Amino acid sequence: MQSALRNDPIDLLVIGGGVNGVGVARDAAGRGLSVVLCEKGDLAEGTSSRSGKYIHGGLRYLEYYEFRLVREALIEREVVLEVAPHLTWPLQLVLPHSPEQRPRWLIRLGLFLYDHLGGRKRIPATRALDLRSAPEGAMLRKAFIRAFAYWDVWVDDARLVVLNAVDAARRGAEILPQTECLSARREGANWQVTLKDAETGALRDLEAKAIVNTAGPWVEKVLGNVAGVNAKRSVRLVKGSHIILKRWWQGDHGYVLQAHDKRLIFVNPYFDDLALVGTTDIPFDGRPEDVAIDRGETDYLLAILNRYFKTALEPSDVVSSFSGVRPLYDDDTAKGASAVTRDYELEIDGGNGRAPILSAFGGKLTTYRKLSEHSLDKLAAWFPQMGPAWTATAPLPGGAIDNADFDAWLQDFQAARPWLPADLARHYGRCYGSEAAEMLGEAKSLADLGRHFGALFYEREAKWLINREWARSAEDILTRRTKHGLFLTEAEQSAFQEWLRLDAVA
Repeated sequence: MQSALRNDPIDLLVIGGGVNGVGVARDAAGRGLSVVLCEKGDLAEGTSSRSGKYIHGGLRYLEYYEFRLVREALIEREVVLEVAPHLTWPLQLVLPHSPEQRPRWLIRLGLFLYDHLGGRKRIPATRALDLRSAPEGAMLRKAFIRAFAYWDVWVDDARLVVLNAVDAARRGAEILPQTECLSARREGANWQVTLKDAETGALRDLEAKAIVNTAGPWVEKVLGNVAGVNAKRSVRLVKGSHIILKRWWQGDHGYVLQAHDKRLIFVNPYFDDLALVGTTDIPFDGRPEDVAIDRGETDYLLAILNRYFKTALEPSDVVSSFSGVRPLYDDDTAKGASAVTRDYELEIDGGNGRAPILSAFGGKLTTYRKLSEHSLDKLAAWFPQMGPAWTATAPLPGGAIDNADFDAWLQDFQAARPWLPADLARHYGRCYGSEAAEMLGEAKSLADLGRHFGALFYEREAKWLINREWARSAEDILTRRTKHGLFLTEAEQSAFQEWLRLDAVA
């Protein structure tokens, strides 16, 4: 997707193409500001595509009395179900009671608060389970006889990021992946900025009235090295790793397991027959771009699974894995990594005639939309013409589905295309929602979708991602904008890479 280049002063430069950056860009563009977003890699390439894939309140944050954060996050569950029903759905989570960990009364109290702090419309209420008779207990060890079942919201994290960027571009923002901000300096009331295209090396200068720094793990680097500003706040980098295995239980529910260190580990259904397990919490002091899971983390997660489940799982059962670095706001307490707040802080350097730079420290996937709103509220004094907040009720691309009822929409979508296999129709629906019909165009058969790369992946979708969603590499497409890479063989992936190199622009 291409946006018109601007050479006149813009209102806002956003640095960082993770969920917070695209959220700010979308919100600002919708309020009438002129916006450019630059991202040194691909959209969602860092933390935002390596999450646990939940929009959730954060049950364990209640232990640290973070009631405002939990309430804000619980409200956001309902918002995202309304505005992105194709990317999200409620997911039941079974929490077996482990007496040597948290007492049962404490868990019951926490879940009561969880049910009532944020209000529920589409989310079912918590219930108690007897694992000796409930089907959810069939694969658990006999030592676990009681559990609670509660609900959170599953989300495709990387697509959430990309679709925020798509909507921002439709509202006038210029989105520049593979573009690094080399320098930003104040001249008069504005910023003079130099950007560099990572592929061509071309430089571009622009002038901006304000900067929003949503660089995540690199937030302090952008402040100090790029903008020459001393940060008053800082982040603590924490590595979180996930493993993917073949699913060993029946049903669409997941599990939440208490580890010996009181962490909560999530065991989620992933596609039709996979399981996503995570996450770890380990202090990290390397380069965020070099993060990778280590054997100790794999063993840690497998040991927790084997403590609860009858099925013996080994490292050889791991199909795939991923790691991310979370930039947690450092509130100067001596907490362990698991206890560091998931809240966010916004810091502005500017005023008295100086152009502002706003930096976001911390935050999480769930609260990106509120972080965006709060960021623009803080910048309102510089942009008195800016419109009001609007994103709480505006569907994301593909989310224009009646009553946010994805299942009913999918039934109609497939009925109108009897030639489309059910699993392929669901894939298109989950990725593109109400815009899937536009992606398919005039196709009347599978042959009309072009070359078949394997599994559910066809040429028409690849070209849509290249032309509409800034995809450039095989990883952009197979790992972030879709998860086809999990289901293609190495030979099929290589063949796709060769097609991308030779034929994608044809």
